[in-house]
Amino acid sequence: MASAPDTALPAPRIAVIFPGQGSQALGMTAELSELYPQIKETFAEASQALGEDLWAICQDEDLLNQTQYTQPALLAASIAIWRVLQTKMTEMPYYFAGHSLGEYSALCASGVISFADAIQLVHKRGQLMQDAVVGIDTAMAAVLGLEDSRVVTLCEQATEHVEEAIVGAANFNSPGQVVVSGNAAGVNAVIDKVQNTGKKAIALKVSVPSHCALMQPASQALAEALAKIKFDQATIPVIQNRHAHVESSAVGIKQALTEQLSEPVLWSKTMQELADKQINILIECGSGNVLSNLAKRQAHPIASYPTDKPVRLDKLIEVLS
Repeated sequence: MASAPDTALPAPRIAVIFPGQGSQALGMTAELSELYPQIKETFAEASQALGEDLWAICQDEDLLNQTQYTQPALLAASIAIWRVLQTKMTEMPYYFAGHSLGEYSALCASGVISFADAIQLVHKRGQLMQDAVVGIDTAMAAVLGLEDSRVVTLCEQATEHVEEAIVGAANFNSPGQVVVSGNAAGVNAVIDKVQNTGKKAIALKVSVPSHCALMQPASQALAEALAKIKFDQATIPVIQNRHAHVESSAVGIKQALTEQLSEPVLWSKTMQELADKQINILIECGSGNVLSNLAKRQAHPIASYPTDKPVRLDKLIEVLS
């Protein structure tokens, strides 16, 4: 007699991913704070490290969207949710990764950077980024529907042919979605070129042009700040944006963080790396569901679950159980 087919689900291989700037939302984590004391406790700890009431800042849209506050607020939200998740998960993740700023949340969650140091560091990072472009008309835009190499070529053409243009690919987010960044002359030139191909380019509302040559002064200053901070061994490996692989030494991690500020985020490659490592569940740990949406568009999609609201967290817990 033939045996019954094996219908057992594959064992969960989990990675936790942390969102970056642009995922902030007014009042983020407020619903979770009513159920889990770790949320307010984490924000109180962050506020003490920062010397500012970070919870109050999250209720003020103007302040929240200032880069020097956006970054610590997002990191606090991610670590607060991670602390809640640790009480719910029976299996620890195999890997961490974070999109741009989210990489600091990942390194903090893995024990590489202390929470207080991480909060102060990303606050400084935000200030440095803002200072680097004072008096410069800057922009970012999402290019949809073109291959990565084609977007890179359009940026090169804009830089070569448009007077004073500075522009480059900033985020390789998923197949067919690349964000470009630079000064307004460069980004607008790329937008025009994209539209001439019949594809879409959407200007983004941002305060600083991340991951482009304009951030090189900030990158140099960030290296000096990083040199003063103690980095420990990671408890869970972190796949970093710079090369989409794990850096094991403190020197290598700091170098990747320094270069990340003016070099593109290789998110598609990071997602492919996780797929290659047989990860079958992604947990988006932080505000919003931007990364979960991107996960659906990768060459090898992985089921991803956001956790920023009670109903979403409950769904994840159901899946994990």
